[in-house]
Amino acid sequence: EGHYYSVPYQLVKEQLDVRLTTETLEVFPKSRRITSYRRSRIKGRHTTIDEHMPKPHQHYAQWTPERLVRWAGKNGEATQELIETILASRPHPQQGFRTCLGIMSLEKTFGTERLENACKRALAIGGTSYKSVQAILKTGLDQKPLPSRSKSPVVRHPNIRGSKYYR
Repeated sequence: EGHYYSVPYQLVKEQLDVRLTTETLEVFPKSRRITSYRRSRIKGRHTTIDEHMPKPHQHYAQWTPERLVRWAGKNGEATQELIETILASRPHPQQGFRTCLGIMSLEKTFGTERLENACKRALAIGGTSYKSVQAILKTGLDQKPLPSRSKSPVVRHPNIRGSKYYR
């Protein structure tokens, strides 16, 4: 019914049996119940038990989008905006956590100011991935001025009416 429930990660790609009632959902691999949930009618959402995740992923469960944005804001406005953009671009913000944490970890190698400048450039070019920000830093593009956006030349032609026509 469009709601997603977790099972232990060791059972990925295993065939499981599910018993549904009006109130509960139970999961059975080979006739032994391993988990049960109170059913949710909210489509597109996830119900997850932290213990079902591998240990490295459990670390990410302690993070929230707000916590990441606050942390990025300490680095600078562009860093915060890039992190917000990444989180907003995913169906579920948690899917962007690794990217965001990776970008924030670049501060250790390159420093606060360079990371902030790299995030400005990444936003300007639409490079909202870890690899984009890392490439900007590695090639030193963060230390070069951003290219100015030039306006397109005005085309004059008798078949083009222009904005005054519609007043």
